[in-house]
Amino acid sequence: DPLPVQFARFLRGAATFDFGTSYRHRRPVLDLVAERLPASLELTLAGMTLAIGLGVPGGVWCAVRRRGPLTRLLEGFATLGVALPTFVSGLLLMFIFGIMLGWLPTHGRGDVVTLPGGWTTGLATRNGLAALALPAMTLAFFQLALFLRVSRAQVAASLATPLVTAARARGLPRWAILRNHVLPNAAAPIITVIGLQAGAVFAFSAITEQVFQWPGLGLLFLQAIADVDVPVICGYLLLVAAMFVAVNLVVDVACCAVDPRRRLP
Repeated sequence: DPLPVQFARFLRGAATFDFGTSYRHRRPVLDLVAERLPASLELTLAGMTLAIGLGVPGGVWCAVRRRGPLTRLLEGFATLGVALPTFVSGLLLMFIFGIMLGWLPTHGRGDVVTLPGGWTTGLATRNGLAALALPAMTLAFFQLALFLRVSRAQVAASLATPLVTAARARGLPRWAILRNHVLPNAAAPIITVIGLQAGAVFAFSAITEQVFQWPGLGLLFLQAIADVDVPVICGYLLLVAAMFVAVNLVVDVACCAVDPRRRLP
């Protein structure tokens, strides 16, 4: 058929989540995506939880306590985390914790449990949690450093505003100033960066999945590129685009919730 007819047929199928049949697996692309999606979402959630839970408080600490050995250590860690490629940090973690110490498995997803509806998870098994540790730390390493730097910059900028200076002049406690004035003003930019990075982590976790042979969508995508499996490539890219749109919507809603100035009059 002519190219416009083929493209119209593809769009009609994509509107109903029908991306065709994989050339290599001989299975519908939607079935492959549904099979691999739980692993990718699980890895993304674990990595972002580590990055947010450690990066944001670390950035606030560095902004409030600008001098001290812990602040210098955290800032040096942030510089290293931003500069170090993901595959290098993954191989280092694999060598230290998987080969030298033998504490954690270095590949695979471990034992998984199938929930109602066909959803699989390794969070309910000890082996699954152990297998998740190294990929999640690798995925969180760069994000943690980025969140630490962004949080430090935003909180430091909020601390330098005239509002905070006036609050200090009135004798308000430091914790009250931080909670009531500094953090609310710094929250919106931090949430924006976190939201954008969440979509990027989901989309670009392919290298981490390749290093640890994590059976997620990223590994499926790399295999599809090697096999020129066009239906799988198209289905993955459309899913990633939809994920970015959804994440941006959530970020806009969250920013309006924490910053009333962004709401429509």
